[in-house]
Amino acid sequence: MTDTTETTTAETVETTAAEATAEATAAAPKTASHDNEPNPKLRAFMNSGWADSERQDVTLSDVGVWAAKRRDALSQAFPGERLVIPAGTYKVRSNDTDFVFRPHTDYVWLAGDQTSDAVLVLEPNGTSGHDSVLYFRPRSDRSEGEEFWRDRMYGELWAGRRPSLTETAKEFGVETRQVDRLADALKGDVPTRVRRGEDTSIASLLSGAKTDADRDRELAATLSELRLVKDPFEIEQLRNAVAITHRGFSDVLAEMDKVREYGERWIEGTFWRRARAEGNDVGYTSIAAAGPHATTLHWIENDGAVVDGTLMLLDMGVENRQLYTADITRTLPVSGEFTPRQRDLYQLVLDAQNAGIDALRPGVTFRTAHEAAMEVIVHGLDAMELLPVSAEEALDPESMLYQRYTLHGVSHMLGLDVHDCSAAREEKYRKGDLQTGYVLTVEPGLYFQADDLTVPEDLRGIGIRIEDDILITDEGAENLSEAMPRDIEGLQNWMAS
Repeated sequence: MTDTTETTTAETVETTAAEATAEATAAAPKTASHDNEPNPKLRAFMNSGWADSERQDVTLSDVGVWAAKRRDALSQAFPGERLVIPAGTYKVRSNDTDFVFRPHTDYVWLAGDQTSDAVLVLEPNGTSGHDSVLYFRPRSDRSEGEEFWRDRMYGELWAGRRPSLTETAKEFGVETRQVDRLADALKGDVPTRVRRGEDTSIASLLSGAKTDADRDRELAATLSELRLVKDPFEIEQLRNAVAITHRGFSDVLAEMDKVREYGERWIEGTFWRRARAEGNDVGYTSIAAAGPHATTLHWIENDGAVVDGTLMLLDMGVENRQLYTADITRTLPVSGEFTPRQRDLYQLVLDAQNAGIDALRPGVTFRTAHEAAMEVIVHGLDAMELLPVSAEEALDPESMLYQRYTLHGVSHMLGLDVHDCSAAREEKYRKGDLQTGYVLTVEPGLYFQADDLTVPEDLRGIGIRIEDDILITDEGAENLSEAMPRDIEGLQNWMAS
């Protein structure tokens, strides 16, 4: 975006800032039952004596440049229609405490912004394109009203500084307006689509917009399908998330003495420390599954013991500061060395994963990695005499008995969400072909439940999964997490170091 556009956008914002601030401060502050009621003298004192804190150093961000390109792509898909994409609001954890806010993925992809209670509107401009306006709740004026010092959800002295309309306009290269003006903006007969999610906080603001569920679902599907191909900015963010995740795994292995003392909780806490230090958070609740807990696919209690002689399955990923997440799994021997039986099973899963990765390239189906990995897994189980039928019969679509021990598919898309682009239509995703720029996981596993009488007793309670993040390239596939050891010798050396 050119400098001229930036300047024009900022000037437009400044003309409406005073009016917007007055609207924002009119609402009563959100307080708690145990808060004190201020007297008039305190109110007057709190509303005076503050320096101007408007930031003058804000410039157009890299993500702002890419977000504009993404809005253009969405605009071309729905000419003449108004498109509404909310960021969402806070969600209650307990009573009057909220979870840390994380904006809706499609909003982040289109706006670059991470502010709560914001709504991006693409308004048709009559020339086959759209004008983008970002409606949000800016920081309140300190010369009047009480929000900045009394409001527990939005007050600057309670919850931290929110950006101004002008600052956000400059940073993301988009016109900004106060969110209270949204309802009026959505009136009229313009056909409207809304990216709806679990959050219904904007329902009252959307009361004047004419929408229907089928049209809204088509918008959600189109956004997911547009996000399937990652642009260069996104690929660099995923590389960053993977690199931090690698360091988080190394942190855990460096503290194995504490892991043995405190168990799975120490693994979770140690990895989270790295995620917060270098990124935004974990991309999903970490799976720190030791011993038989590894046979539960999404074990997130993380409260068990970690005992020598067993395996620990660590499925963890850092969400970086632009909200892109890695998703990596390593299964490691707690003692630092695999037993012969563990080694055989681990090698089988590794061979299956390598087969899945090697099969990936543009033009093959999404299911290709799964099918290649399962061929290896099933024939390996057959060779170990762990199947009740032949490998060929087990692989038959009318049988699939091997799934008792594998349970899940081998891949999912990855990006701003750990299970990315989930609203995409089946023909574009699960039954579609891979394209250059797709990023997906390859993660075969073997899981022998502790009470499974169909397998030998010494295998019961063993779970193994290996997962890496794969970028589809023109030449084939690149393992973004290849630097993290996967082979048996590499894992044992990693632990020993």
